[in-house]
Amino acid sequence: MPALPSPRRVQGTYYVLTLGNTLAASFIWGINTLFLLDAGLTNLEAFAANAFYTVGVLLFEIPTGVVADTLGRRASYLLGTLTLAVTTVLYWLLWVWESPFWAWALVSVLLGLGFTCFTGAVDAWLVDALQAAGYEGSLETVFGRSLIVSGAAMLSGSVLGGFIAQVTDLGVPFLIRAGVLLAMIVVAGLLMRDLGFQPDRSEGPIRATRTVLRASWRHGLGNAPVRWLLLASPFTAGVGFYVFYALQPHLLQLWGDPNAYTVAGLAAALLSGASMVGGAIAPLVRRLFRHRTSTILLATVTSVAVLVALGLVQDFWIAIGLVALWGVMSAIDDPVHRAYLNDLIPSKQRATVLSFDSLLGSAGSTAFQPALGRSADIGGYGFSLLLSGAISAIAVPFVLLSRAQHDPADTQREADAEAPVATDRPPTTGTAVPTERPGSSD
Repeated sequence: MPALPSPRRVQGTYYVLTLGNTLAASFIWGINTLFLLDAGLTNLEAFAANAFYTVGVLLFEIPTGVVADTLGRRASYLLGTLTLAVTTVLYWLLWVWESPFWAWALVSVLLGLGFTCFTGAVDAWLVDALQAAGYEGSLETVFGRSLIVSGAAMLSGSVLGGFIAQVTDLGVPFLIRAGVLLAMIVVAGLLMRDLGFQPDRSEGPIRATRTVLRASWRHGLGNAPVRWLLLASPFTAGVGFYVFYALQPHLLQLWGDPNAYTVAGLAAALLSGASMVGGAIAPLVRRLFRHRTSTILLATVTSVAVLVALGLVQDFWIAIGLVALWGVMSAIDDPVHRAYLNDLIPSKQRATVLSFDSLLGSAGSTAFQPALGRSADIGGYGFSLLLSGAISAIAVPFVLLSRAQHDPADTQREADAEAPVATDRPPTTGTAVPTERPGSSD
């Protein structure tokens, strides 16, 4: 039996996968909305196309989570990468052919299929592999560093994608994205192995799905601290998806030149830089509070205030500063949120429950994107950002309810490094009392 890789090598593989995935995606992040509008879609149709992407996520999130928990995380990753490469090329062809909206909707659903093979599987692979390799640090640190890596990739890809679109056309970045995804199939095939997790192939696909779903329900919505955190996702992740893409045309309007694609790319690059800053300081901010949910609340409330301010200001440079703040706070929330959730979920159901978290975020995106896109058609992007802030505020009570369960995972800290990440422990009932730590405060 080959020796287990070191925790450093596991993290290195994870960062390489993060780098490749984000670089591929970021080539089109700065111009995606402009690409759809250039294809002849209205704001309503463009954001409805994005909503059909999230419909695909809704349809396939749990089935692909079950694939990751039964066939393996590596198999799920490779399937997702191939699917995204093919559907990205199809997106480019729709643009070339000036296809009708129904075709965009169909391919967007298939893009959602590819994405769902990633969600849950990669994070579940990381946490299980780190545990098997004897990692004794905090998950916040690993996830924070991954944000720095993804931020650097997004910075490079979004600026380059905007520049390439400016000097060629809006379709070329999509072809580059497909090429990077194909390269990542080779990289993952060489570096990624399922560690600390043994896929259970003893049951047939239908029975295995039923078994995993029952256990995932128990450890997901059936587990109070997880449940309330999951129910916050539609109002944060769902709105965040709209805001990210609405910022492109909104900032171009404030700039005064709707064809300044490089500015759109730089705006996406700004968010990547903010992500790097947030990922770097997230472990530091976490140490200021005894509860992980305090950090999540800080990020959520600040993001609400920023979205409201973005809807009101008309100065481009002030808006740029607000976008940077929004990106930093989102990045601070991300590693803490993910670490908290991973510490609440047993290994065998980890990928499926994490996929369910993504599913609920996608459900919010499916519901809110067309409505917010329509509000932008009627009242402008500023009005839609005001509405986005109001919708995001609904997440705050759910985070407070998760905090009220007093699960020990809410106070897990780097000082607890000797404690393993979540194993197959029974779900908490909300009566557990967190360990008090000297010098900690909220």
